[in-house]
Amino acid sequence: MLLVVVGGDIDAAAIVAELEPHFGARPSSAAPRRTGVPTAPQLTGRQIYLVDKPDAAQSQIRLGWVGVPRSTPDYFPLLVLNTVLGGSFTSRLNQNLREEHGYAYGASSAFDMRLSAGPFVAAAGVQTDKTAEALREFFNELNGIAAPIPSDELTKAKNFIALGFPSEFETSGDLSRSLEELVVYGLPEEYLESYVDRVQAVTADAVRKAAAQYVRPSRFAVVVVGDRRAIEPAIRGLDLGPVRVMTIEEALGR
Repeated sequence: MLLVVVGGDIDAAAIVAELEPHFGARPSSAAPRRTGVPTAPQLTGRQIYLVDKPDAAQSQIRLGWVGVPRSTPDYFPLLVLNTVLGGSFTSRLNQNLREEHGYAYGASSAFDMRLSAGPFVAAAGVQTDKTAEALREFFNELNGIAAPIPSDELTKAKNFIALGFPSEFETSGDLSRSLEELVVYGLPEEYLESYVDRVQAVTADAVRKAAAQYVRPSRFAVVVVGDRRAIEPAIRGLDLGPVRVMTIEEALGR
């Protein structure tokens, strides 16, 4: 199936007439067979990967595992959960690592939802001499999100999402992308109209259950790229799990 989304000051009949010469005469044939995307194997235990970049001025930290597809029924609880954890400037990760401790310019987290399960990742670039301390704070927040969210924090996160929703339709390109998303992910026709109501309907219990299922730090992969000589002893001292040291070439599969 060919999908064409056109947004702007247009006349439907006129645009169809423009498109027909290019697409209307295409020979009818069976749609090409799509190769299914294999499900990524989920991690079962924590593993630390230290990629050595001698004399690096910063350490780049990434923590996560296989997340969820866009079709997950827990989309809205996860949206609220991630807003609290690392999806906004006032999120816990950013307030901790940037505002409270000054380890990083910013810290964030995100569920990259696709047709199949994409990754969940928490990330930051941190001072080399604060790499281990930053890792400790990452795990404090990742473990802490499993506790019930206070009502004021929950309300703030939901309002942040709801108030930002209109900005996704500022241009005709924004509108076209939203319509494309409906088709690509098979979302219901009323999805956009019900979006804000569904965000506001998310409960603290729904967020807690989503955190318990989808944010499990004891099974995360932890990747740190930095100056091994400066950061390895303190990282090992955290006793987070097995540490595998790699060169950049090894990490890239060369």
